[in-house]
Amino acid sequence: METKNFAEMTDEELLVEKKKLKNSKITHAILIGFLAGILIVGITAWIFSPNKRVGFLIPMSIPAIFIYRMIKNSKNNRELEDTLKDRGLN
Repeated sequence: METKNFAEMTDEELLVEKKKLKNSKITHAILIGFLAGILIVGITAWIFSPNKRVGFLIPMSIPAIFIYRMIKNSKNNRELEDTLKDRGLN
């Protein structure tokens, strides 16, 4: 992923990035909710199943990994928000 230097961008470019940020936040929130729902349903089904197998944890780790990566990848978003706040473009 390409890192951008937000301090060197013009106000118009920052406003375009702000719109992209808003859209990505909404998309990430929906995806995290969907993946969390998959985890909850899967774990609940595993708890109530009569034969509990440990191999179940492998497919359930995939949504957990995606959730972790989406949350961890928000560092670039914080930099943009800080730059917008410094310039008063909120």
